Amino acid sequence: MSAAEFLHRTVLLTEAVDGLAIKPDGCYVDCTYGRGGHSRLILSRLGPAGRLIAFDKDPQAVANARSIADPRFSIVHEPYAAFHRGLDELGVGLVDGVLMDLGVSSPQIDDASRGFSFRFDAPLDMRMDTTRGQTAAEWLATAEQADITEVIRDYGEERFAKQIAGALVAARVENPVVTTGQLSQIVAKAVRTREPGQDPATRTFQAIRIYINRELEELSLTLPQALGRLAAGGRFSVIAFHSLEDRIVKRFMQDAAKADRLPSRLPVRAADIGEAPLKLIGKPVRASQAEVDENPRARSAILRIAERTGAPIPKGMSA
Repeated sequence: MSAAEFLHRTVLLTEAVDGLAIKPDGCYVDCTYGRGGHSRLILSRLGPAGRLIAFDKDPQAVANARSIADPRFSIVHEPYAAFHRGLDELGVGLVDGVLMDLGVSSPQIDDASRGFSFRFDAPLDMRMDTTRGQTAAEWLATAEQADITEVIRDYGEERFAKQIAGALVAARVENPVVTTGQLSQIVAKAVRTREPGQDPATRTFQAIRIYINRELEELSLTLPQALGRLAAGGRFSVIAFHSLEDRIVKRFMQDAAKADRLPSRLPVRAADIGEAPLKLIGKPVRASQAEVDENPRARSAILRIAERTGAPIPKGMSA
């Protein structure tokens, strides 16, 4: 089955693009092209002078993007942590909006050959960019037990991380752990209890995927870059599916939305307090029940929107 045949429903499609408050002649960045749901909607709202730059490190996503024959559109085959470099190479300075749809996409999960899912028995790859980097199988073959424990505990929030890591290290003495089926079976034996309806391997697969793709590190590196490129009035529109991702986004936006802090009870005029570089727009948005019923993967999605003010960015908040 080709990548084009995998069904992909873009979560919070309209809400995320509405959050950008598109200007017809504006310049926008889609940090996570995926299968182009958000990108195509942005392009439909841009005028002839508008521009959209998309990033994706997945070769299949990049191939899909190259089917868009639109002079206003550019695709960059890089992780979004290459934000500054990607825009510099395209001659782009400030932008009017940045959209991020974090995590793994439906086509990546549903394509057994990618090794993201415990629902299929397939090579244990898990790389979003299959042209570079270490596979999950390669990492598990050599990682120290303490490191495996830390990854599964911290990125999967798995309370049985120590037991799972021990089981994996013991298993690889007999046979290398090279398939999703092997990993799933080892984890199932090590996890004593699990929430109703959740596969015992869910948290472990999630944790290893996040680690292999440096997802949290790249997010932390990219948010300051994007803030530094936003023009006054430009918007952030960020969808997270995982509590660790959302925590990073939430804290970054909240910190950037705080004006200069002054000692409490100090008499000071409002005009003397510096403006913050970001302004939060509305409350976090979640998928409607109708969208969740149609696409259960939307259940955990949370959208946060913020707008760049004209205030300077404090040192250390941009990159």
